[in-house]
Amino acid sequence: MKPQLPLLLATLLLAGCAAAPDQPTTVRQALFGLGERAAEQLTATPPMPRPASDQVLLLAEPAVDPSLGLSDERLLESLTRALLAVSDGPQVLAWREAMAEGSFDNHWRLDSRLEADGPRLRLSDRELLPYRLSLELRRRGGDAPDWRTEISGALDATAL
Repeated sequence: MKPQLPLLLATLLLAGCAAAPDQPTTVRQALFGLGERAAEQLTATPPMPRPASDQVLLLAEPAVDPSLGLSDERLLESLTRALLAVSDGPQVLAWREAMAEGSFDNHWRLDSRLEADGPRLRLSDRELLPYRLSLELRRRGGDAPDWRTEISGALDATAL
């Protein structure tokens, strides 16, 4: 009977691990809230027509402050996922320089910049990274932005 006890314990442990919810330890999860806030503000305010489902949003490669320890690709992934999750949201494509030619009424370019917005805040159990995310929306081919906003907050450095 005793040789079966380790097998039984291992089975119970594996079953418990399989049922445990995901913990917010990845960069994707750490940036999820930021991406959601950006998508919410972008789709809720003019000039983006409502519903936005007929619009094409071209996401330019974001500029990310290196002191935050994040790559441009990770922020782009977070923004893309959040915008794709919006009900009746725009179609989302990665913008490339070759797309600068021509202009369509339903095409918009989104530029984003994530910057450190102060020194790191050291708490007893973690470190927070204050940030400012700047978003600019413009018609494809247009120089001046049709809309802009800034979102401020802090990321938990332990989740990055």
